[in-house]
Amino acid sequence: MQTASDLLVTCLEAEGVDRVFGVPGEEIEDLLFSLRASSIRFVPTRHEQGAAFMADVHGRLTGEAGVCCSTLGPGATNLMTGVADAQLDKSPVVAITGQGDRERLHKESHQALDVVDVFEPIVAWNSQIAEPEIVPELVRKAFKLAEYEKPGATHLEVPEDVAAAEIDGEPIERRDPVRRPDPDDESVERAAALIDEAERPIMLAGNGAVRTRASEHIRAIVDRVGLPVVETYMGKGAISDREPASLMTLDSGPDEEAARAIEQADCVVAVGYDIAEHDPAGWNPDLEKTIVHVDYEPAEVYRHYNPDVEIVADVGAALAAIDDSLPEEACSLWCGDLHDRLLESVTGPPADDDPVTVRNALPLLRAAMGDSDVLVSDVGSHKMAIAQSFPTYEPNTCVISNGLASMGIAVPGALAADLVVESNVVAGTGDGGFLMNAAELETATRLDCGFTTVVFNDDDYGLISEKQDEHRGEHTGTELTNPDLVTFAESFGIDAYRPESWAAVEDAFDEAVPSDELAVIEIRLE
Repeated sequence: MQTASDLLVTCLEAEGVDRVFGVPGEEIEDLLFSLRASSIRFVPTRHEQGAAFMADVHGRLTGEAGVCCSTLGPGATNLMTGVADAQLDKSPVVAITGQGDRERLHKESHQALDVVDVFEPIVAWNSQIAEPEIVPELVRKAFKLAEYEKPGATHLEVPEDVAAAEIDGEPIERRDPVRRPDPDDESVERAAALIDEAERPIMLAGNGAVRTRASEHIRAIVDRVGLPVVETYMGKGAISDREPASLMTLDSGPDEEAARAIEQADCVVAVGYDIAEHDPAGWNPDLEKTIVHVDYEPAEVYRHYNPDVEIVADVGAALAAIDDSLPEEACSLWCGDLHDRLLESVTGPPADDDPVTVRNALPLLRAAMGDSDVLVSDVGSHKMAIAQSFPTYEPNTCVISNGLASMGIAVPGALAADLVVESNVVAGTGDGGFLMNAAELETATRLDCGFTTVVFNDDDYGLISEKQDEHRGEHTGTELTNPDLVTFAESFGIDAYRPESWAAVEDAFDEAVPSDELAVIEIRLE
C-alpha cells in the first residue's frame, strides 16, 4: 500500500516534475524518501530562499512550474521571499511545506505556525492537504493555477501524519493548458483605428510579451508597419535590440532618451504590461495618451493607466489580428535615429583609461556572450545598468526581477537556468546580493553546473547610497566589508578572476563565459 507522500510524488511525476529544490527537515521525512524512490531528483540547497529562487527562474524560463519545498516553521518562512518573488514576477511555482501532526496543531507547539494563513497574501492559491484522499485534486489544482496565464505561485502544506497515511489513489490526468479565446473583432478594429490615427504610436512590451512567447507576433507587426517598441525591464528581448524599431527599455540611453520617446508618443500599445513593472505615472503623467491594452487579463484600475481599448485574449492572437487590420502606412519609425544612438551608446568598449563601472563593463560582457546566452541579474545598482544598457536579442535571455525585486536571486537563478538551457549562463550581481546566497555555489558544484558569476564589488549597498545621495547629499548605513572573493570562490574549487585592467576584464569574460566550468569574476568598481 502506498502512502499519501508516495501518491503526492506520483502526482508530481504526472505533472512532469524532474527536480524539487529544498532543504530537508523532520516533518518532510516521508516526502524525501518518496522522492528518493521516484524519477524526481531532490536537490538539497543551502537555504530555502535559494530553493525558491531556483524554482522561480525554472518556471520563468520554461513556463512549467518549478517546485520547491521546506519543513514547517522557519523553513517555510525562509521559503517565502522566493515564493513572493515568483508571484509578483508572474513565474509559475508550486511550493510544498511540511507541518506537524494535525493532533498537535490546536495548541502552541514547537516550530508550529499557521503556514497556510501566513502564505495566503503572497500566493495565487494555497491549501493544507488535510486528508490523504484529496492529494490528487490538490496537486492538480496547484499546478493548474500556478501555470494558468497569468502564472504565479501556489502552496501546499502536508502534515506529517497525513504524509504517512496509507491510501489508494492515482493522479488526475494533466490536460492542455486553458487558453483564452481569440480577440473580439470590435475591440481589434477600435485598436487598429486608434493606432492608425495616431501621429506617434509606440508599443510598450512588458513581461507578458516575453512570458506568453508572443515575441514572434511583435516582430511580425513591427516589421510590416514600422511600429517603434520600448520594453520594460522584464520585457527585454521581446524584440531584438538590433532591430531599427527597438528603443531598448524605458530608461535606456543618454539622458534616458527612450523615456523621452514614450513621453512624446500619443498612442501607447501596451502588450503584456503589468503596472508593477514600471509605474505608468512616469510615462503618462498628464493622462493625455491613448492607450491600447493587450493582455490575458483586464487592466488594473489606475488613474495613469486607463486604457481606451482593452483586448483581453491570447496575446499572440490579438497582435496578429491587429496586424491584419492595420494598413501598411499606419506607423513609421518616427523616432528617427534614436535606435542607432541608443545601440551605439551601449555597445562601444571602454577606453583604457575609462573608470571601472558596471555600464563600462557591459559591452565586454555582451561581446563574450552569444545571442541565446542567458544573463540572470541580481537586484541593485548593477540591475539598473543591465536593464538600461545590456542589449538583448532573444526573449528570456535577460532575466530581471522587477516585481518583488528581491536581492539574492542571481546565483540560485543562474543555477536553475543552467539546468534548463543549452546556452551559456551568467549571473550578474553586486557584492551585497552575491553574499546573500553565495552558499548556493556549493549546490552548483554538487550538480556539476557550469555558469559564470560576475560580482560587481563596491563594498556598499550601492543603489541605496545613490538614492540617499540624491535625496540628502550623503548616505549612511550602506557600507560593507567583504571577504577576499577570489579566495572565497576558490574554496569551493571554482576558478576565480580579479582582472585589474579592461584588457584583463575582456580576457576573463572571453575565457570564463564559454566554458563549461563554474567561474567567479570579481570586478572592483571605482
